[in-house]
Amino acid sequence: MSTQSEFSLIETYFTDLTSSRDDVYLGIGDDCALLSCPVEHVVAVSIDTLVAGIHFFADVDPESLGHKSLAVGLSDLAAMGAKPAWFTLALTLPDSNDAWLMAFSKGLAILAKQYNIQLVGGDTTKGPLAISIQVHGFIKPEQALRRDGAQIGDLIYVSGTLGDAGAALQLKLQQWDDEVLTVQDRHYFYHRLEKPSPRIDVGLALLEFATSAIDISDGLSSDLGHILKKSRVGATIDLTKLPLSQSLQNISKTKAVELALNSGDDYELCFTIPADKQSLFESTVDGEYRQIGVIDAELGLRAISVDGQMDTITGSGYDHFSTNS
Repeated sequence: MSTQSEFSLIETYFTDLTSSRDDVYLGIGDDCALLSCPVEHVVAVSIDTLVAGIHFFADVDPESLGHKSLAVGLSDLAAMGAKPAWFTLALTLPDSNDAWLMAFSKGLAILAKQYNIQLVGGDTTKGPLAISIQVHGFIKPEQALRRDGAQIGDLIYVSGTLGDAGAALQLKLQQWDDEVLTVQDRHYFYHRLEKPSPRIDVGLALLEFATSAIDISDGLSSDLGHILKKSRVGATIDLTKLPLSQSLQNISKTKAVELALNSGDDYELCFTIPADKQSLFESTVDGEYRQIGVIDAELGLRAISVDGQMDTITGSGYDHFSTNS
């Protein structure tokens, strides 16, 4: 427990937390930050709120929470192909615990410095634990990777592996257990849930190739569905091509595919590439990604199952306001 005031708390843990950028004329310490945007660029802005008991467990490691609080916003910037620049933080705390704040700010700082994104302002207040971070990045407007650009014949890709965070969540909630899983498997799942890796480098590399993109926060079926709706197209994916980690492959095939298709919190990217750019894309862009399907004219999402059957996918990912979530 600490007796620090709001202003001394900010001064102690957040004022010099991140690297300083030349485009920040005035950062923390005044009523507003003063920021400069590069010529011919626009500012990409996204905000996420994480609430204890909803988005993270109350006993989560605070350093990991600091990392994830920023990572989810960076994932949005990655999906637009935007280069990270600044962020603001609104932190609601039940009390000003020095040890918790030191660990939380450390996790935040490590990731912020990795992507050269500067904390430029925010607010702290007393109440149930909640974290809101607004991220800002730069992008030329004509280059932005939007959800409405997918074209018939485009190939559908995803980065990384899917379903790991969903496996961790079900394990933590005791909704599922698998005696086959090793301690290392469980540790891997928990790491993927608590410390996701925003795919900034992939997003930037996609600017020359992709027609659309989205980050996978609510589940592949749901998030790909957003691209299909905005682009007014359909898609067919092959469930045998879903990228599964070795740990997820250690469980039943049916369970692994269900997690990869519908569970959230992976913060990977789903994107579309014109078929005539496939060879150049795969030969020039580094990273872990896999082609899993194709955009087609028939509306809706269909999937070729592991037994070769064609099934319609409803896209029932995570929904904050659903009674089934």
